[in-house]
Amino acid sequence: MVSNENNTDGESSSLETLVIGIDAGCLPVFERLFEDDRIPTIERLCSDGVTAPLESQIPPWTPSAWPSVYTGVNPGKHGAIGFVGYDGYDWHVTSNDDVAAQPLWTLLDQQDRSSVVVNAPVTHPPDEFDGAVIPGFLGPEDPQCHPAGLLAEVREAIGEYRVYPNYTRDDESVPESVKMAEYQQLARMRGAAFRYLVDEYDPDFGFLQFQKTDTVFHEFAGDEEKVETIYEATDEEITRVLEACDPDRVFLVSDHGMGPYEGYEFRLNEFLRDEGFLETTTSGKGMPSWTPMRRRLREGEEYDTWEPGTVARAASVAAQFGITASRIRTALERVGLADLAIKYAPSGVSRTANEQVDFSSSKAYVRARTELGVRINLAGREPMGVVPPSEYETVREELIELLRGVETPDGESFFETVEPREEYFHGEHVEETVDIVTIPTDFEHTISEQFRENATTYFGPVEPWNHKLDGVFVALGEGIDETATLERAHLFDVAPTVMAAMGVPYSDRMDGEVVSAVEPTDAIEYPEHEGRASSGLTRGNERDQNQSRDQDQDQDQTGPNADDDVTERLADLGYLN
Repeated sequence: MVSNENNTDGESSSLETLVIGIDAGCLPVFERLFEDDRIPTIERLCSDGVTAPLESQIPPWTPSAWPSVYTGVNPGKHGAIGFVGYDGYDWHVTSNDDVAAQPLWTLLDQQDRSSVVVNAPVTHPPDEFDGAVIPGFLGPEDPQCHPAGLLAEVREAIGEYRVYPNYTRDDESVPESVKMAEYQQLARMRGAAFRYLVDEYDPDFGFLQFQKTDTVFHEFAGDEEKVETIYEATDEEITRVLEACDPDRVFLVSDHGMGPYEGYEFRLNEFLRDEGFLETTTSGKGMPSWTPMRRRLREGEEYDTWEPGTVARAASVAAQFGITASRIRTALERVGLADLAIKYAPSGVSRTANEQVDFSSSKAYVRARTELGVRINLAGREPMGVVPPSEYETVREELIELLRGVETPDGESFFETVEPREEYFHGEHVEETVDIVTIPTDFEHTISEQFRENATTYFGPVEPWNHKLDGVFVALGEGIDETATLERAHLFDVAPTVMAAMGVPYSDRMDGEVVSAVEPTDAIEYPEHEGRASSGLTRGNERDQNQSRDQDQDQDQTGPNADDDVTERLADLGYLN
């Protein structure tokens, strides 16, 4: 057993394997907290078990990396590329409908093993399997759970349960002490829900994820006291879970690391424009506007597409006459009407009114900074593609050569790697990825898809803390050779290693390997993933069915303020502009 003591209730669950997910968890962060004895249970797991850096994937961000953790395949196979998925130039918030690979819990279901899953990102709407799931980030605030009615049952049993904080991230009227109390409460909710469900379902496998260990760095710029606060709360919940559930073996994993950034933000679309690969416009859709999306998500709605509303359309017309939202906002602020500026010139309107990608005239562009790459506007693939397939490789090679030469204001290479996507992605969904992968040097810099008015340089200040490539892998308990030396593991290794440790065959579609501390099992062919991106349904039909189903289950999630709802969720993590 791996808990400090046996179940205090006198009864032991049959939980065979527990995977604890700590978003952005990594050894540099852990080790600083070890020094002050802030996270004693995590420290014990690391010291007693096999511990190594866990190399993340590209891109190393939550909505793509966690599906890679629990499916064992690269984004080119599972299809979740970033925070949003694209249908041409239209887009939708990434959901489980985009994940076209079977997660651990459905594979284990085929091996007669049951599971409980709490707060795993990109699991809404949930899969059906023997067990229970409460989805996490990117789902709505009141997510559909499996089995139906589970969320109400959990709330009745443990009290309040939320996916997201009960405040808007940029609400400066909320004291930081209140925000941190909410962070702690969210961690407690995860642990309490998991313990309740393990007690109710007595599963063989458990997956419990903590998200605010990442968000705290983005929202509070890595403030040491606040980082300690949320990690302490997370450690306390892990302690309670281990004592209550008493698993035979434990894996502690993260989707990526976290560290300080000392470089620059590079506005890559501006660079592409000036190099002749991109044209801009002040009308049309352009890139998605995050503001209305994250509000509505926070309020419990799904977000499937974005069309400019009345205000946005008016703003784009005004922009053609030089009247941009940013100028309106500046003018209002100068005369002391900052609140009015925020209300009537929000970021969503500003981005609509100002320069956007003109798809009909652009060869290449950046869709989102977190994708870490450039998309070629390929004819036959994109609705307004302008690059003929016969010229694809020529344009791509020209862009790769150009981007490899980009230097920071300090005269150093901005990109560590500029490579064709084939170096990082393969599978049936590879066309949904970027065409050129662009990795900033040492993850000290970030790229941006935005445009700035009257900018004299492509570079700007960078967020002080952001993602690093190395997360953490810890394994201990039955079937784990805790004396094994493991230099490092890869994100794709987690799923096959977990299944091998449980003595069941893993999927031959997985891209990872069983780590050396675990006796390998056979890789076998499992039935094709059903019901999502690999089914016969189109993406739109799937969404329609899900919306209908959700409306039947959760009539209280919609209302007259739907367009103002969706905004704060993606910003809660701090990744979005």
